[in-house]
Amino acid sequence: MIRLRRIMHPTDFSSASNRALQIAVEFAKRDKAELLLVHVLIPHVIYPPDTDGDPALYIELERTARRQAESSLEALVNKIKRAKVKVTGLLLKGTAHDQIVRAAKNRRADMIVIGTHGRTGISKLLMGSVAGRVIAHASCPVLTVRGK
Repeated sequence: MIRLRRIMHPTDFSSASNRALQIAVEFAKRDKAELLLVHVLIPHVIYPPDTDGDPALYIELERTARRQAESSLEALVNKIKRAKVKVTGLLLKGTAHDQIVRAAKNRRADMIVIGTHGRTGISKLLMGSVAGRVIAHASCPVLTVRGK
């Protein structure tokens, strides 16, 4: 059996992510591995200055999103620490799958445990699949966990 030293869990704080987190924590406990929790902030699109949009509004939206993500990530980190697992939270910004794959490589993750919403049909076509893109580009094994 391969011993895992570093497990990455990307989260969007959804129920699908929470289910995957439970499994990642179990693996981390079993192997006494470090758990890397990753949340990726997706930048807001700023409208061109010739529109009626107020740039301050978009700046405030980003600040609010960052504060909420920091708070949610900190709460998860504290919960996992209470379970006696070594954990680090990473808040990144950019395209979700790119940032996850890059962080996994840079942090030398042995495995990624990611939740999937199980979308099919038109919603998958329109929204895409972060998990699918991570699987396609990651340099380490990826375990997908389907949400309830």
